Amino acid sequence: MQPTRRAAVVGAAALGLAGAAATPARRIVSLNPCLDAILLAVAAPRQIAALSHYSREPGNSSIGDLARQFPFTYESAEEVIALSPDLVLASRHSSLATRNALKRLGVKVEVFSTPDNVPDSLAQVRRVADLAGQPGLGRREIARIEAALTAAAPAPGARPVRALVFQRNGFSSGPDTLMDELLRRTGFRNAALDYGAKRTTDLSLDVVVADPPDILLSGEALPGAPTWGERVMRHPALERLKGRVQIVSFPQHLMFCGGPNLVEAAERLAKARRLVA
Repeated sequence: MQPTRRAAVVGAAALGLAGAAATPARRIVSLNPCLDAILLAVAAPRQIAALSHYSREPGNSSIGDLARQFPFTYESAEEVIALSPDLVLASRHSSLATRNALKRLGVKVEVFSTPDNVPDSLAQVRRVADLAGQPGLGRREIARIEAALTAAAPAPGARPVRALVFQRNGFSSGPDTLMDELLRRTGFRNAALDYGAKRTTDLSLDVVVADPPDILLSGEALPGAPTWGERVMRHPALERLKGRVQIVSFPQHLMFCGGPNLVEAAERLAKARRLVA
């Protein structure tokens, strides 16, 4: 009987721990603009204690107006602790000192990587929704993203269009990146691969001029600080490319963030493809 009784106690304890782990977070702080957008989509407003300051900055977020309705932090441990969160969403690029300090103080910190593909991005949406105790909102958001990707897909047999995503500081996405997959899903061939790009890198103007893409997806200007892409496009060397290269605005935050941003990215890419076609 003793082993049976012990097993029952252990089992009950395990169930208790599982129940504690499944308790929805009541006050959530996000330290990353990509996670900010996911959190807004899959959590109740009352659960959001604060977002990152990045989401209020022009050019860094697609949720600027909505983000201004919530408190924000500059990612310091002191600011976060003052908000009394029971969950903090962070990326692997978030301040390590802040993450370590929060863990020492017993605050749960969930760390997310930058997604390299659409399935990984959808998994992050599902995970944040589960942590917030809102799996239904997570499923709804995933369905919305999948519908947008389906609507943006090219007609069967359509010839891929060579496109280059060219952002501030000359950044472009190579193979095995979320942006590369989005280009392929929406009917493009990523010209960065032709230029030898490895993941996210900066490209020289020379290679673009020597072998121009069909379409250049350029970053948008920040107030008082033109993007590198814009400076490059004003370069005299590109004058002779006019009429051969279609230039389309493509905000930089769509290059790195998945989640809800995939909807806007897919719509913009589909529209750009139609312009070339």
